[in-house]
Amino acid sequence: MWLKPEEVLLKNALKLWVTEKSNDYFVLQRRRGYGEDSGGLTGLLVGTLDTVLDSTAKVAPFRILHQTPDSQVYWNIACGASLEEISKHWDWLQQNIIRTLAVFDSGEDITSFVQGKIRGLIAEEGTSASDEEDPERFREAVLRFELLFGVPQREKLVTYFSCSYWRGRVPNQGWIYLSTNFLCFYSYMLGNEVKLVYPWDEVSRLERTSSVLLAESIRVCVRGEDHFFSMLLRLQQTYLIMQQLADYTIVRFFDKETFNAEHPLANPLHVTQRALEIHARNQSFRAFFRLPQEENLCEVYESFLWVPFSHVNTLGKICVSENYLCFASQDGSQCHLIVPLWEVFSVELPDRSSRALTVCLRGKRALRFSEVRDFERLAATIRRKCRTAGSPQHFISNPDEEGVMVGQSQAVSTEALMNVFHPHDAENLDPKMLKERMKEQSWQIHFAEYGRGTGMFCTKKTRDLIVRGVPETLRGELWMLFSGAVHDMTSHPGYYGRLLEECMGSSSLACDEIERDLHRSLPEHPAFQSDTGISALRRVLTAYAHRNPKIGYCQAMNILTSVLLLYAKEEEAFWLLVAVCERMLPDYFNRRIIGALVDQAVFEELIREHLTQLTEHMTDLSFFSSVSLSWFLTLFISVLPIESAVNVVDCFFYDGIKAILQLGLAVLDYNIDNLLCCHDDAEAVTVLNRFFDSVTNKDSPLPVTVQQASSATANDKSIQKVDISNLIKEAYEKYGDIRTEEVENMRKRNKLYVIQTLEDTTKQNVLRVVAQDVKFSAAQLDELYMLFKRQHFVSCYWSVCSPALQNHDPSLPYLDQYQLDQSQFSSLFNLLQPWTTHTHARSLARSAFRLLDENGDGLLNFKDFICGLDILYNKSFTEKLTFLFKLHLQPDSAEDGVIRKCPERGRAKVDLQEYLKQWQEDLQRREGNIKDLPRINQVQFIGLTKTLYGVFHGDEEEESLYRAVARVTSLLLRMEEVGRKLQESSPQKTPQSTPTSTAQPETSPTLPTSPETETLAEGEGGQPESPVSQQETAPSHSDITPTSTSRPSTPTSSPTGTSSPVLDTPTDTPSSPSTVRDGDWSFSFEQILASLLNEPSVVRFFERAIDTDSLIAHARKNQLKDAH
Repeated sequence: MWLKPEEVLLKNALKLWVTEKSNDYFVLQRRRGYGEDSGGLTGLLVGTLDTVLDSTAKVAPFRILHQTPDSQVYWNIACGASLEEISKHWDWLQQNIIRTLAVFDSGEDITSFVQGKIRGLIAEEGTSASDEEDPERFREAVLRFELLFGVPQREKLVTYFSCSYWRGRVPNQGWIYLSTNFLCFYSYMLGNEVKLVYPWDEVSRLERTSSVLLAESIRVCVRGEDHFFSMLLRLQQTYLIMQQLADYTIVRFFDKETFNAEHPLANPLHVTQRALEIHARNQSFRAFFRLPQEENLCEVYESFLWVPFSHVNTLGKICVSENYLCFASQDGSQCHLIVPLWEVFSVELPDRSSRALTVCLRGKRALRFSEVRDFERLAATIRRKCRTAGSPQHFISNPDEEGVMVGQSQAVSTEALMNVFHPHDAENLDPKMLKERMKEQSWQIHFAEYGRGTGMFCTKKTRDLIVRGVPETLRGELWMLFSGAVHDMTSHPGYYGRLLEECMGSSSLACDEIERDLHRSLPEHPAFQSDTGISALRRVLTAYAHRNPKIGYCQAMNILTSVLLLYAKEEEAFWLLVAVCERMLPDYFNRRIIGALVDQAVFEELIREHLTQLTEHMTDLSFFSSVSLSWFLTLFISVLPIESAVNVVDCFFYDGIKAILQLGLAVLDYNIDNLLCCHDDAEAVTVLNRFFDSVTNKDSPLPVTVQQASSATANDKSIQKVDISNLIKEAYEKYGDIRTEEVENMRKRNKLYVIQTLEDTTKQNVLRVVAQDVKFSAAQLDELYMLFKRQHFVSCYWSVCSPALQNHDPSLPYLDQYQLDQSQFSSLFNLLQPWTTHTHARSLARSAFRLLDENGDGLLNFKDFICGLDILYNKSFTEKLTFLFKLHLQPDSAEDGVIRKCPERGRAKVDLQEYLKQWQEDLQRREGNIKDLPRINQVQFIGLTKTLYGVFHGDEEEESLYRAVARVTSLLLRMEEVGRKLQESSPQKTPQSTPTSTAQPETSPTLPTSPETETLAEGEGGQPESPVSQQETAPSHSDITPTSTSRPSTPTSSPTGTSSPVLDTPTDTPSSPSTVRDGDWSFSFEQILASLLNEPSVVRFFERAIDTDSLIAHARKNQLKDAH
């Protein structure tokens, strides 16, 4: 075990130790008296001493010492009771530490690093137990995590490990903390502190790597920057947890179609390492055996299964879920089977000596398991679950119910369309039909040996029959079996009929899109030239859109469904579509086709690995991604004739996406010589199109009227024909070694990259549009966009299916994909506003939100946000004052912050006329004249004055700015009095610019002399005799009780001493009954602007350059803290 480093002064004290291995930095020693020389005198003496000594003081027979070439001091870092145990520690040091030490310049640095690493390993061994087993230690780690990284207490720490982080060529020994939303690292070594906090939603790459310097490490790419973590004691475990957390974030935030309140990890506050492991294990279990989403892995047993057709016992694992008993071999026989527990009627224990049990099934079948470690427990589990699984009748559709369903829907097809339009002719002696019958016989023999339906043994022979092609009469049955759709349909009797009843007569955007594409689905086939096929296709697609409104309907679903209807009954075709969309091709059929893009990235990776010659010729493989998109989306149905494409679908339902990837590689390999001669993409496309036209199915029994092979190529003898069976066989022979587990790992690894690539594309398009209207630099815009986007996620990190998640909709145009509601905006606005925070920050942010939310939907996109921020940062004094003036014209509303948006926004058709109209209105608003601004009433003006005091608070010129506001306020009030006197002197003529006054104040201020009055009436800069006389005059006006005029009446005229009360709401407000009614006096924006322009300190303050970069850095640093 690893030991806390202790100094050893004499390496061979008393010759008690013998060196077994050594290098420049470590020495492995064996204690004399153990091993080969234990019979010598010294060995006997040492052995006697160790025996006589107290047992607690006995010395381990093996140890590892650390040394440096320039030091005589040794450090004991590990010990072991056996050579095998100590050798594991030695090998780990050789693989992970030795090459790293060469980067250090001094022996002291090397020793310090080794000691830190060993201490970290010791601590990590202590944390190997779960937090439930050692809650105190984990609680301490949580406290350190919160203290070091400043995250809220709501953030759930999942686990932590000791590791090294590489900055350049120097490793930093520390701890990596993995939480629900963040990857964090902390190190403090040799006076150098390293602290990293990266949200999982910004990770674009996560993979295991190795290099000359690093034996093995984990590479994490965040915003284009690579980070390497190595020297992990449990590297694979750490990597899997990181992968699970990253995938959890992707599903929760970006791929919301599959995430809801019923998700096992819906609550981010309850995510633990164990919960992640269980969720990943259940996912793998369901994916391998193609079971419904409701099934979870309950128990696993290792055992042997007697395989009757081979007469051997095959080693494997028994997996038990709520309703199924499954077995998968582990000896390379590729044998697996699935048994529904309702098919089991008894469990027997025939031979306790061999720990065997026999599971008896209906239909006179039995499964014999042996060498089961806990066979009695397994037997009890199966018996218990058989009782709770329900009777077989519960899982079989009632014929009466089916008849009712057919009667209500009037036209549900109970036959595959191929049987309706091309019934099987048993008397046809055509050579193709004879070959078809031979295939049927082969499958009948297979059924007799391996079983039929659920409970059938699937082996290598099954795959061989699939590769040769499935008979037309068995295709629907086998598709249902291998896809797992049979389990879904059996466990949901009558579900399809109820869906049809619910969605019958309904109208939605998905229904409109379905109607548009109905006649584009296999239009050459007679089945879809009649109402029978079209109606069946409409019902299946509409029912699925009703079942899964998050997906609804997407293009390519019609093509796939039409092929399913040819060989399966209507209800079966529906469940096959469910299996494909929700299990076998996840995320394919959504607005961004993320799943297809992920598999394209996997395909590129496989091309680099298996077709190096093509990779060297075409450095940019994006061409193959664009060409192969239709291959993945339609399973080659759109590029191959239907009679050939169905053979590909056969393989897909048995082997999943692996079969499509293999076939894609085989297609490129077959055409590699022609592709290497191509000079551009157009030539390559032509080569591949010609190849697909040449693919035929020579064994297809379909009539010529149904077959889609190109007539041009059929008559052109110069084109070499390629049989689909031979092509598929070649694909399995050359690329069959690609494992399904490997493909799934590649999918997970590339999904992060694809998501972040799409996010980067969105960002680039948004910034390209916004950059034309603002004065921020490109780098600043990039940082502000990331802050805007992160604010959305921060508000969703710690809630269960937060409604704010809906503010991110990838189906919308780029500008509207990310939007903030009022609460999110307020938090970010307060972080970024360029002036000192004051007590009215919340109301100011609320007013700013209302002002910027021009369409009134309760949401702001990035353009709205950045245009408002640009005014505060980069615009002129007049534009900033205009913005503040408008803020206080906004009326308070009880519905502030209420989101008013269409639930299907983004899915509707784009109205170009509406976009042009909105664009024109934007231009008009920009060109708006300040003369068009409405007048500001007394309540609003008081609010504006308070805002100005708050903005100036804490500035170095605070006193002069306060005096300036007091002078302007007094000046405006005196101007209003002059206007009112003039109005009273000419009652027959009411000026349009001054509202009629029906109530006069009880007292009036002493008016200035006539010349001064004329000057004030003009709105120019006529100044009072002195600030003191002005302040003494202003409070006598009973209309004005705002702080700007009432506070200076204190003994001192300095605003500094009154800055605190200035911000308080006055008790005697203009809206109180004892004062003049609201609206009795008002000011125009021109009056306020003209008055403030005569105050150099105010103009200087607003024209002052703002340090944008430091404010962005401040916001980035405090964005998480603000979420506490």
